[in-house]
Amino acid sequence: MITKNSRIQILDVIRGFAIVSIMLLHNIEHFDVYYFSDQLPFWMVPLDKLIWDSLFFMFGGKSYAIFALMFGVTFAIQLTNQEQRGKPFRARFAWRLLLLFGFGLLNSAFFQGDILTIYAVIGLLLIPLSKLSEKVLLWLAAFLMLLPFEWFQLYHALQHPLEKISDPVSWTYFGNMMAYIPNESFIDTAVGNLTNGKIGVLLWNWENGRFFSILALFIFGFILGKRHLFIWSETSKIFWNRLLTVSLMAFIPLYLIQTHLESWIESDIIRRSVLTIETAWTNFAFMMVLVSGLTLLFQKPYFKNKLMYFSYFGSMSLSNYIIQSIIGSSLYYGWGLGLYQYTGATYGLLIGVTLTILMGLFCKWWAKRFKQGPFETLWHKATWLGSR
Repeated sequence: MITKNSRIQILDVIRGFAIVSIMLLHNIEHFDVYYFSDQLPFWMVPLDKLIWDSLFFMFGGKSYAIFALMFGVTFAIQLTNQEQRGKPFRARFAWRLLLLFGFGLLNSAFFQGDILTIYAVIGLLLIPLSKLSEKVLLWLAAFLMLLPFEWFQLYHALQHPLEKISDPVSWTYFGNMMAYIPNESFIDTAVGNLTNGKIGVLLWNWENGRFFSILALFIFGFILGKRHLFIWSETSKIFWNRLLTVSLMAFIPLYLIQTHLESWIESDIIRRSVLTIETAWTNFAFMMVLVSGLTLLFQKPYFKNKLMYFSYFGSMSLSNYIIQSIIGSSLYYGWGLGLYQYTGATYGLLIGVTLTILMGLFCKWWAKRFKQGPFETLWHKATWLGSR
């Protein structure tokens, strides 16, 4: 039984699950290097496609969403704990986000797809928003999850259905990656990731409505944390059972619609906006299926023992996120082993599973000797610098 005075283990499990799924996805996509080798055995090509489609169905657009949800939950817990002690936390949280931005820049040098810098900037909005009523926050999060700017784009598309569209602007920057990713110089890779790569990633997140959905997920997580819904009780049991049911009922028709949009909408410009909005909703619904499902399974002793494996990853999620970028960059990029040239999704999955096992052993070993992960320790000490 989880109590309010103990570490909420299910949060570590959910974070760990997200970290592992992110690691698997990053490996099959070569940490953002979308290069498909033509030297693979013929029998591996359909297997690669099956693995690619399956992993992206399960985790694509969901893993980051889980991470964002947990970000909001963590802020709610930290804010509540400090308020109960009579200590202000919002200014300290702003400083904490500045530190996170620094960790994100370090991570970005190895992997352009870093999400920490984006979380750090958007997270600042939680400071004023946390003062609003829960009802207002819920409506605001729901509005943001609608992706309001994309509806403006859709309105324009409906007025000009025959207008030709070009590739997203972000694709140009991603294409420029091959000017430095194959290079044997880490400096060239780091500079490219922090300039060209960073712009590409920011544009891609904007084009896919991620800035709106991330803030929405932060707010939803904040509400869940304030309501103590990850602390097991009769109330939380009813909530998670209902959420699982509603999320499943929403996901099934949304997914079916998503798979048919290509044939239903002839206009390219209309289809792009509809698909962006619909995909965000589909991913959100399935993400909630995963979170509620894990939360409910964790209450069963048999599944709890199995799921606790993820807690080692989740208790040091920042360290895991950065370390996997360092390892992934050294494995796939030109400054390291350059495996992007030789591996497809099958090999990528095998490498990802191997890294998961090795990182799991490392996390377990570390947890027995230290209270926090290496980067968590730095973050915590720097956060509370000058406090008593």
